[in-house]
Amino acid sequence: MTKAAGRISFEFIVLVALLNAMVAMSIDTMLPAIGAIAAELGAADANSRQYIITVFFAGLTLGTLVYGPWSDSLGRKPTIVVGLCFYALGALLCLAATSFPMMLAGRFIQGFGASAPRIVSIAMVRDGQGGAAMARVMSFVMMVFMLVPILAPSIGQLVLLVASWRMIFLGLLGMGVIAGLWLWFRQEETLPRERRSPLSPGALLAAAVEVLRHPVAMGYTLASGAIFGSFISYLGTSQQIFAEQYGQGAYFALWFALFAGGIAIAMMVNARLVMRYGMRRLSALALRGFVGLAVAFLAASLLLDGHPPLWSLAAYLFLTFFCSGLLFGNFNAIAMEPMGRIAGMAAAISGALSSLVAILTGGYIGQLYDGTLIPLVAGFAGLGLIALASTEWAERRRR
Repeated sequence: MTKAAGRISFEFIVLVALLNAMVAMSIDTMLPAIGAIAAELGAADANSRQYIITVFFAGLTLGTLVYGPWSDSLGRKPTIVVGLCFYALGALLCLAATSFPMMLAGRFIQGFGASAPRIVSIAMVRDGQGGAAMARVMSFVMMVFMLVPILAPSIGQLVLLVASWRMIFLGLLGMGVIAGLWLWFRQEETLPRERRSPLSPGALLAAAVEVLRHPVAMGYTLASGAIFGSFISYLGTSQQIFAEQYGQGAYFALWFALFAGGIAIAMMVNARLVMRYGMRRLSALALRGFVGLAVAFLAASLLLDGHPPLWSLAAYLFLTFFCSGLLFGNFNAIAMEPMGRIAGMAAAISGALSSLVAILTGGYIGQLYDGTLIPLVAGFAGLGLIALASTEWAERRRR
């Protein structure tokens, strides 16, 4: 490889990492600011601030169904650029928001746009890389994927120390514009015209039917949605719990980084152990750990009127998110195992369905927050049991 080629290769890796980081940045930098945003824009009640997170996921879910098929038909670059245009429009609406509904509309559009770089950038890697080259790109992307949730809330907190929450959206707008210009002018199209497939709603419908009919795909998709729902309920209530219930506003970003670190460590552990023990065995152990921790901590929370000590909450969430980190990737992989030739379309359907389950369940649990930990932990326990029932059903049907 020439020196020039080496530079181009590194540039491509950094660009893909940036495109993948946009979703996490768009969610996690918001968390320290959602209370101030809701107060300034006149949200109906204290729990309404959570919609700033959940409507972003709703837009992301819709985009999952749109951009994958588009990119197979229209090409990778145009699809990502269209998504980034929606992302920029959403960021502008949020930046200029004068009411809470206007903020939520902007967040939905921003989420819809953000799904394009998240989904299509990975397709770009598959188009042009293979073997060790693809592993090199994805290892760097995964490193960024793990670091961003740890660092992003601190970035949002730093912005709030010197400026208004609106500057967070200005920064996200700038990131989207830079990514779009960089992609358009510096990156070649990775999917040539002769390899493109016609846009086919019928194929997407057929994939949906296949996912819904296959017990393993359906069971693990529902389980993935349930675990992701617990994560959404945590994201929506974390600022209220740590900044208000426990008076940790100044340290919120540090607590969030600790729990995000649990997921990051789990992903590294999973990469080392999955080949030795298999996805199913690791997932089964992690899911039982998730449920057991939730049931035990729910009992403790009930005994302490919903206000257990902060150290116990920190230990519980770290261990719970460690278990979640073992579940996310493995559940998705198991769900896609039987899908064969329609894996791409099936992944879009499975991802959208699991996200829909997560938004409905996680959003509902978040709205139950009453100043105690009981609704959140009860939600974790209930969703863990749903995931356990879904995977057990899938495994029995598989056998």
